[in-house]
Amino acid sequence: MAFTPNYGTQASYGVGAIDAGLRSYMLRVYNWMTVGLIVTGAVAYAVAETNLRMAFFHLVPSMNGMMIRPTGLGYLAIFSPIVFVLIMQMGINRLSRQAVQGLFWAFCAVMGASMASLVMGYTGVSIARAFFISAATFGGMSLFGYTTRADLSRFGSFLMMGLIGLVLASVVNIFLHSAPLAFLTSVIGVLLFTGLAAFDTQRIRSVYLQTASYMGPEDAAKRSIYDALGLYLNFINLFQFVLQFVGVRSNDNN
Repeated sequence: MAFTPNYGTQASYGVGAIDAGLRSYMLRVYNWMTVGLIVTGAVAYAVAETNLRMAFFHLVPSMNGMMIRPTGLGYLAIFSPIVFVLIMQMGINRLSRQAVQGLFWAFCAVMGASMASLVMGYTGVSIARAFFISAATFGGMSLFGYTTRADLSRFGSFLMMGLIGLVLASVVNIFLHSAPLAFLTSVIGVLLFTGLAAFDTQRIRSVYLQTASYMGPEDAAKRSIYDALGLYLNFINLFQFVLQFVGVRSNDNN
């Protein structure tokens, strides 16, 4: 939009209106993402620090101390976010705005319950450190994706291949328990989701500019939640991989 010539007051107004709409839309996306992270953090803390944790996790003795094992409800919390995402994706054109909002809140809450094991397994200081590192990294890359003139879409296939490889390597390491492979997946994970923060931000911006002229308020409200979900997932994954680098296990201090 920066290269659009100003042929008159009407054209200038159109560009200004689109820019204002874009800023408003992106602010809505970031607000949804931020509140979603707050809900996730609050639920994670509540489950980890109250009697609720006995319903989701139990501690079992091991050679290295106590291990955190999910209960049946814990496994449900771990895997059910996938179901929420699938429902939202398949129902994008059929669900109402209220339904999408409800699914988003439920998704964030269940994600918080599944992440309570991190609150139990790492010290509070290292969790805070990982969060602020992730927030600074994500914020910087998202700002870069929003402002850069470079076309990041050409990296889409590369990022998708990296994501598939990361998932496969993580699944394989469940059985191998390889420390070098775990370190490698952590490095790839940090780089991948750092790149996705910029890539997805630019994608959201580009799609809005392409559809703003005919996207109604209801569609825009729903779309902002879906876009917030994408950025939310990038941040959550980045945080977890950063935590593997800077996190200090609670058992290490016993």
